[in-house]
This record gives sequence, C-alpha cells and structure tokens, in this order.
Amino acid sequence: MQYSATTRHIRVSVRPVYLEDQSAPTDSHFVWAYQVKIENLGKETVQLRSRHWRITDARGELHEVRGPGVIGEQPVLEPGDVYEYTSGTPLATPSGIMMGEYQMENERGEMFDIEIPAFSLDSPYQPVRLN
Repeated sequence: MQYSATTRHIRVSVRPVYLEDQSAPTDSHFVWAYQVKIENLGKETVQLRSRHWRITDARGELHEVRGPGVIGEQPVLEPGDVYEYTSGTPLATPSGIMMGEYQMENERGEMFDIEIPAFSLDSPYQPVRLN
C-alpha cells in the first residue's frame, strides 16, 4: 500500500514493506523498510534540510527521530525533480504507525515543513480483530 500527502506543491509518497528475513517475532523484533518518494510539483527549487519522525508502536509508545537530511543527504529538488530513498525501522510490537515532517528551505531562505503522511506498519503477526 502507498500513502501520499502534498504540501506546498511537494508530494511525499511512502510505501512500507515488512521485512520477514530481518524480523524475529518470537523475540518481539519486527522490522520494516519504507520507500519514500519526494516530488517537487511546484515552480521553486527547494532543499530538504531535516526530518522529524513520530513512530508509535501497538502499545502506544512514541519514539521520535530528528536529524539533518535523510540517509546522510540534504537533496535539492528543482521543479519537476523526484528524489527517492529507502530506510527502515524496527518495532517491539507486530504493528505500529509512522508520520512526520521534512523541513524544507526555498531559494529565498524561507524554511517550511511538509507533511510525511501517516502510514501503517503491519506484519503478518498482527492479530486481526473483527468488530
């Protein structure tokens, strides 16, 4: 499943993938990769300066991650550019949710946040509940 959000003509799309081969459910260790695509649909050049993630596991425990750039880069996106990267996250529960913001800077030095859409982290070990 893919999740998308657009802020100020910048679309962020995320596709999470459960990593069975890196997970150990009997040890409460569940791992996901997430593929991110950032598309500059606007008319101004922007640079991704920092990230802020909020990761919540199935017990409601929140873990926040802040830092410069993504995967060691601070990409510049000119109008029409697309930047893609893959990262990952472990959880101690078989499901969770992630969301956040990227801080961007335009050519005039204006800083602004763009939304990273909330996306679900689901493993095959998450029990299904019927209402």
